[in-house]
Amino acid sequence: MRATDFEFRYRFWLITAVFFIAFWCYRFDPVNAGSAIAALIAGRALQLDFGADRHLLQGVFAVAAALALLAALVRTWGAAYLRSEVVHDPSLRLDAVVADGPYRHLRNPLYLGTVLLGIGFGFLASRVGFLVLALGLTLFTYRLVRREESALLATQGEAYRKFVTAVPRFVPSLWPRLPSGGMKPRWGQAWLGEAPLWVFALAVVGFAATLNVTVFYAMIAVALLVSVIRHLVVAARKRRAPPPQQIQAS
Repeated sequence: MRATDFEFRYRFWLITAVFFIAFWCYRFDPVNAGSAIAALIAGRALQLDFGADRHLLQGVFAVAAALALLAALVRTWGAAYLRSEVVHDPSLRLDAVVADGPYRHLRNPLYLGTVLLGIGFGFLASRVGFLVLALGLTLFTYRLVRREESALLATQGEAYRKFVTAVPRFVPSLWPRLPSGGMKPRWGQAWLGEAPLWVFALAVVGFAATLNVTVFYAMIAVALLVSVIRHLVVAARKRRAPPPQQIQAS
């Protein structure tokens, strides 16, 4: 169940492909997942001319927006301790284990953020698209995690084994499982590095407030453009820099 070297190196593009495939599913399943959930709650087909039904639909998409915002927050918190240049590095970094900040509560906050974003966006996809995002991203991130864990166990040995034993993989502990190491978060670079994710989240917020799909897709286009540019810049810097030695998680 471990990801291959190819999957890990090109994980940004593969995750992006999962999102595109999910929304492509509208071609054969035209029913929006959020609308289907709202209709299920109402027990009948929605009539958006009625204020109550419109508010119900907005409430369902508000849940999607909350998940997307939580995803952005979790990933930004993780990037503040791991550093964005490490988060978005295509290489597997194995020299050290970050065990401070959110990593005291769970081992993979960045991957958890990716899954939460996929579930939140799933509300705006079709019913089949929702399943593609929720299940597809969960399975893919699990494969990436298994790839990292096996490599870290091989390089870090007993120190990493103790970390794995103390800190849960995906479900956060409500209390820290490790003492603070005194590491200072670098919020500026984290906010900048995760800026596209915040635009994605705000796009869902905007749709929940307005139910205007044009606003949503316009913001998504901006976020995708920024994400691709950022990824290409990171890749270019990686080619010019000497090989680093630090753990990668994303």
